[in-house]
Amino acid sequence: MIALTDMIGTLAGTLTTLSFLPQVVKTWKSRSTRDISLSMFLAFTTGVGLWLVYGILIGSWPVILSNIVTLILAGIILFLKLRHLHGEPD
Repeated sequence: MIALTDMIGTLAGTLTTLSFLPQVVKTWKSRSTRDISLSMFLAFTTGVGLWLVYGILIGSWPVILSNIVTLILAGIILFLKLRHLHGEPD
């Protein structure tokens, strides 16, 4: 049986992770990252990476899985921002 805390963690992780999907799709389609803050996404992506490490250290699968996916999605946005950095003024 799945513990209530794991169910809540999984639901929270799923919702917060999926919230990045529309931004990834919009950024990918528009090829514009002008309105995305580089410093915010650097800090955010670093924080997600640390949450992933934390999840691994405590052995929490909801934390681990949601942060792997969030790190991938945020990493895509960060990659696109860095790639377009010189072509778009902030």
